[in-house]
Amino acid sequence: MKYKETNPCNQLRSHIHSFWELKGEENDRVWERIFPDGCPGLVMNLGDSCITDNGSVTMEHGKTYLVGAMTTFKESFMDEHTHLIGVCLKPSAFSSFYSYVSLNDLKNQTVLFDQNLSFDKDKFNGENYTDYLNQFFIGRKNDKKHRIVSLLKHIQNSMGSLSIEELSKSNNISVRQLERIFKDSIGLTPKEYSSIVRFQKALNLIKSPRKGRSLLDIAFECGYYDHSHLTNEIKQKTGRIPSQL
Repeated sequence: MKYKETNPCNQLRSHIHSFWELKGEENDRVWERIFPDGCPGLVMNLGDSCITDNGSVTMEHGKTYLVGAMTTFKESFMDEHTHLIGVCLKPSAFSSFYSYVSLNDLKNQTVLFDQNLSFDKDKFNGENYTDYLNQFFIGRKNDKKHRIVSLLKHIQNSMGSLSIEELSKSNNISVRQLERIFKDSIGLTPKEYSSIVRFQKALNLIKSPRKGRSLLDIAFECGYYDHSHLTNEIKQKTGRIPSQL
């Protein structure tokens, strides 16, 4: 497979992580697994029909799909006819471009996006499709200040170790309001998002080339009770044990 990531323009970098493209190559026939990162996304299928969500969803040629934030891994089947172009949004960014259903209804799901909100397939014929995507999102972007942004920063700065009660108190908001804002804005509860932030930190440390760090050391550094707690979390989110990552 050929995979390429491209940064958005400066005007969009606070809202979009990256644009990406995945193309299958000859003899490719593999289930590709992705792990939760707390981010929703959009995918345009330019190739043959593509099976995703562990076999439960088929993305059809020429259509755009909305991918909700994930709490566990999902797999998509890739072969030589696969050609996907996607947008990885930052966790709070979806409502800056779209007024849509609560993202909580889309958690762990891939759904066909409304045609009148979708990408124009013909704009991807040229090599420089990123210009189209940049202009597409600049044209949709609103400048509303979303309270979720500061809440996410608190969690990210604490690497997911801040309790929900602490987050609520420090932002002068009730736990109930906190839950509603998170569910509507990113499709996850504050606890689920904190868990993903902590998991991603642990995943990066496990994959780091630095030697001599035990799983127990990483577990304590990332706020897990012990290595068993970390191992169980990794199994839930990746379907694998740490030594398989």
